[in-house]
Amino acid sequence: MAQRRRGKQQQHRSGRPARRVAETAAAVERPAPWVKTAPIQYGKAVVVLEDESKNTFYFDQGAWVPYGASIAACRADCMVKELPQKVNRMTRYEIRRPLVGAEE
Repeated sequence: MAQRRRGKQQQHRSGRPARRVAETAAAVERPAPWVKTAPIQYGKAVVVLEDESKNTFYFDQGAWVPYGASIAACRADCMVKELPQKVNRMTRYEIRRPLVGAEE
């Protein structure tokens, strides 16, 4: 027959707080104040396909035409959203370029 261990069922911590890593002067520096920026307005969405060799295409008048920029270049200044469906082993992306002159 198995014996039951008797004693403390749970460990109790003493009343003092847990030790923390020594704070250095660098950790005490305050972050830069937050500055509110104007919202960016984006234009109409363009659906772009990217194949395995990172070539991009968009659909224009019944044909797939090479797109001028790669997805990595578009992420720098546009809003890029990857769409869940794949088309012939190509990944679909929705790209929205910022509107020029729409800032108020």
